[in-house]
Amino acid sequence: MMPPSLTRWFPFLTWPRPDRHLLKGEFWAGMTVGLMLVPQGVAYAALAGMPLVTGIYASLIPALIAVLFSASTRLGVGPTALTSLLIGASLTGLAEPGSAQWVAMAAWMAMLSGLLQLVMGVARFGWLLNLVTSPVLSGFTQAAALLILGSQLRALTGLRAADWSTLLTTPSPGLFDLTAAAFGLGSLALLMLARRWRPNFPAAIVIVGAAGALSWALGYADAGGAVVGALPSGLPAPYWPGALPWSSFSALVMPVLVVTLVSFLETASSAKVESQRSGEQWNENQDLIGQGLAKISSGLCGSFATSASFSRSAINLYAGAKSGWATLFALSLVLVVLLWLTPALYHVPQSVLAAVVVTAVTSLIKPGTLLRLWRVSRVEAIISGITFALTLATAPRMYWGVLVGLLINLSHFLYQRLHPRIIEVGLHPDGSLRDRHLWHLPPLAPRLLALRMDAELDFASASALERRVAEHLAQHPDVVHLCLLAQPINRIDVTGVETFAQLLVLLQSRGGTLHLSGLKLPAEQVLRQAGLLEPRAGLAMYRTDAEALMALQQLPEPIPRAG
Repeated sequence: MMPPSLTRWFPFLTWPRPDRHLLKGEFWAGMTVGLMLVPQGVAYAALAGMPLVTGIYASLIPALIAVLFSASTRLGVGPTALTSLLIGASLTGLAEPGSAQWVAMAAWMAMLSGLLQLVMGVARFGWLLNLVTSPVLSGFTQAAALLILGSQLRALTGLRAADWSTLLTTPSPGLFDLTAAAFGLGSLALLMLARRWRPNFPAAIVIVGAAGALSWALGYADAGGAVVGALPSGLPAPYWPGALPWSSFSALVMPVLVVTLVSFLETASSAKVESQRSGEQWNENQDLIGQGLAKISSGLCGSFATSASFSRSAINLYAGAKSGWATLFALSLVLVVLLWLTPALYHVPQSVLAAVVVTAVTSLIKPGTLLRLWRVSRVEAIISGITFALTLATAPRMYWGVLVGLLINLSHFLYQRLHPRIIEVGLHPDGSLRDRHLWHLPPLAPRLLALRMDAELDFASASALERRVAEHLAQHPDVVHLCLLAQPINRIDVTGVETFAQLLVLLQSRGGTLHLSGLKLPAEQVLRQAGLLEPRAGLAMYRTDAEALMALQQLPEPIPRAG
């Protein structure tokens, strides 16, 4: 048995020992995913503005590094539509797509993003990713999918004009390459049908291959048609992008942060499905390490940032993959293509690559998501809508959408913490303690304020509790007792301790008592260490609410004043 310290850093040592039965299943699962990797890699490289062969580079060595060092071994790692769009959009205006400067900046984005993920994983900071909620991610993803679709329409339809405004001002069929449109729209229809009827079938490679053969037979490339063209064969050479000027480096800071965030959230969505299938707990920190190393290796190959594809991961699981061996078989197929079969991609029309991208991103568009969010939480639905709108409005700098959405969401969270739910309780006829004003219940006892705060007693909520008590005592001078039903309080910090001491002094100054019911052990330990729970006049403690209720109902009635 391997030492835990060794398997922690080298998780591939825990893979099952291969046998004939295992390898047979892993081979077919790997072939299924491998046949999807090549056409998607080339298509996503075009989306990122990179040389097309870099999409195959990103599907090989980074995917190998990821499967060796990640805890989730059945993820389809490589280029993805969302990450590729972020890279292409972030570099727009900073360099010419496909140029040496563009490639260098994309490689720096991959390495910096990978380094950030690696540091987070080693420092066990995976919990930070929980700051991005589902509504924010959903709004960003929906908008990004629409932007991806918009970016592919020219290639898909064979539009020769530089932009759509030309078509609007001088509409003419001559503005379209009708052959490219036929290839693109026909491939899109076939891919959609295949995804609907045979989702586990690698239709992309079949359709891309058939389109390339038909393009060659028609002499489409010789007639000036837009095709993939010549791709270099062989393994990627080691690449170093060189130093960046400070202006270029500073322009990459925000895009790197968002690529780091979004790409790993893509990974998380796939990894959680895998962990549920396997019945094991997801190790997000180890996956951060694996994905970070993969991005760094991608940059050092002259390629762009990678992530885990939800669609390829789902296909891998559906095809019966049990371990990382399936990914090794998939990568062997990519290696064969890279070494010997890249000339076969020469005649593939670029409109077919656009069809591959469009097919992949249509699954991200879910119009009913916002409506479902509205039914559950209108505030979070509004946050999702703002994220969606800003992502579209700020394109190509669309990272502002997710950053503003994250800021609004954190502000909403902080507002809720600063305004906790504090209710005055009364005894309901069914024997439960409920909101006295909502249910029109009498006080638990004369001259008593009984409160329950559904929050921790810390710096965020303490002032709200103190303000509520002070306002009530000012309006009701006869109240001298305060009962704090403390069972919902899980934690008390220094500010909470100070607030508790002030409440105790306030009740003692009125000749009354602070009644404390159901205080949990962690909170009780903090208050005892502060010396506030020592037996004294003006403080009464009860283990349960039932015990507190019995004691409160025995409080003396107020003595009427003489006329």
